[in-house]
Amino acid sequence: MSASSDDPFALEPRGPGFDAMANSNGFVYWWASDLARFLGYDEPKSFFSGALQRAMQTCMQVGADLMDNIVQATRDVDGKPTKDYKLSRFACYLAAMNGDPKKPGVAKAQVYFAQWAEALRMMIADAENVERVALRGDIAEGEKGLTAAAAQAGVTNFGYFHNAGYRGLYNMSISQLRAHKHIPNGRSPLDFFGKRELAANLFRVEETEHRLKTHGVRGQSAAEKAAHDVGSEVRKVMTKDGGIPPERLPIAKDIRDVKKTLKSTHKGFKLVDKTKPALLAAGAPEEPAPEPLDGFVEDPDDSK
Repeated sequence: MSASSDDPFALEPRGPGFDAMANSNGFVYWWASDLARFLGYDEPKSFFSGALQRAMQTCMQVGADLMDNIVQATRDVDGKPTKDYKLSRFACYLAAMNGDPKKPGVAKAQVYFAQWAEALRMMIADAENVERVALRGDIAEGEKGLTAAAAQAGVTNFGYFHNAGYRGLYNMSISQLRAHKHIPNGRSPLDFFGKRELAANLFRVEETEHRLKTHGVRGQSAAEKAAHDVGSEVRKVMTKDGGIPPERLPIAKDIRDVKKTLKSTHKGFKLVDKTKPALLAAGAPEEPAPEPLDGFVEDPDDSK
């Protein structure tokens, strides 16, 4: 499988394509700014803050070592030191899957990496499932902030408080929602929500925290009302002009299974670059040792 050098994801039988863009200093990598250009991003910064940021979050969520996959580095561009990132094949895949699907380059890259996975005889997660992993992690972090804000507001029964938000959004409690969507007992419904439903809940959680902090909410009842009101407002947006209410949205693949698939994909991509050195560009120059990645710390709590 190969691609043209002008379009590394074209899957045409000529030219070295994507693999010719690779470099190595003991770590097979691709420059993030190069990947951004081929995916169709006009500015690397927008790619760094969007798709690449989500790739970092997904990498941590599935337990893949961030330093094995995404390394911050300084690159010489036209004689000027420029901030960039060295990406493993797995990181390139995650960034493509988290990219803007309206960009033709992103769509081609997603097909390219899906075919790589098929060649490796793996069941690869599609782009939406990859994005779900990052969104689920965002909600887990958001709920920590919401719980802290609720405690500051005087909430003592956090089960009732969080349930109020679900009642506002779904017109039913968490347990009722679990039964309605046939979600296993003891599992968070969030683990089975699709991308749109996760995004709605992330907004609900963040907006509820903001309201508690800025509206002077005090006491259990007032906090529950705020959570319910925000949930109701999100519901109105989702059902406007005949939209499907959230309780009727279909459930998605168990997020735990998605993470297992991504872990297998990570191992497979690493194996490719360990056992097929011919994929590297001929005569790729040696690079300095990787620099530590600034500003990203793995979350050890993967239970949520």
